[in-house]
Amino acid sequence: MKELVISSINNNLNNAIALLNSIDSTTYQDTSVGPYFSSIGSHIRHTLDFFDCIINGLDSNNIDLTARKRDEILSKNKEFAITHIYDLQETLLSFIDVNTDYLIHVTDHMGEGKVTVNYTLESILSHANSHAIHHYATIGYILDYLGVEVKISGFGYNPTTPINKREGI
Repeated sequence: MKELVISSINNNLNNAIALLNSIDSTTYQDTSVGPYFSSIGSHIRHTLDFFDCIINGLDSNNIDLTARKRDEILSKNKEFAITHIYDLQETLLSFIDVNTDYLIHVTDHMGEGKVTVNYTLESILSHANSHAIHHYATIGYILDYLGVEVKISGFGYNPTTPINKREGI
């Protein structure tokens, strides 16, 4: 199961690379779209932060999703983001042979304070993948508003969305 989870994530991350290779830096950094005025780069950075929190917390068995680095280089420099994605994919592949027969402590802010819950590695990685897809959908809205057409089949759609409704961005 872990191999399927990691393969799915890496395919999803490949979609981010395809997107970044399809747009220019000005589009990547554009913050003109309301109501949040966030850039495509900030959404990419945010999704990568989520994965980085997982990787950084594994050794201590304490993944803190509120301790994101928010490295602005990721949100400003798409080439740097692509390199970071490739590094992330390599790290994820190394997890295939890791023992995951234990619970991992994951801390997040639920709106009324921080809470720590138990996950498996597969469940937190699955959560991170769904989180990325959610942000890809927002990126799709930004691109549409900017009038930038990019075709990446299924980008921003949950895999359970019926095929006839998944046209890509």
